[in-house]
Amino acid sequence: MSCIFCNTDKLNIKVENDLAYTIFDKYPVNEGHMLVIPKRHFQSYFDATKEELQSIKELIDKCRDLLDKKYNPDGYNIAVNINEAAGQTIMHLHIHIIPRYKGDVEDPRGGIRNLKPQLVPYKG
Repeated sequence: MSCIFCNTDKLNIKVENDLAYTIFDKYPVNEGHMLVIPKRHFQSYFDATKEELQSIKELIDKCRDLLDKKYNPDGYNIAVNINEAAGQTIMHLHIHIIPRYKGDVEDPRGGIRNLKPQLVPYKG
């Protein structure tokens, strides 16, 4: 089975460095939703090398700069799903950069829990 994140010639890469790249999410939960993806194929955040983590952090910052200019969000969620039990559906590590906007949900407390109505209610 081929990995869609390893076949980069079919992706519209926005920013990259030696170890990772970024794309806009094909199924965004909010306008500007981006993914940071390591070039090496592995599943879990916990399997990333220190160098890969540094490259990912560098691209998260570049995504923020790009999104600030293009969409002017009021905040961000940065998230990673690790394994099927946590909702990972593509078994190649990817980090979500989700811009947030005032009013995108009635009550933003609880972060991503309230981004979509079908998510679990926040009780904190």
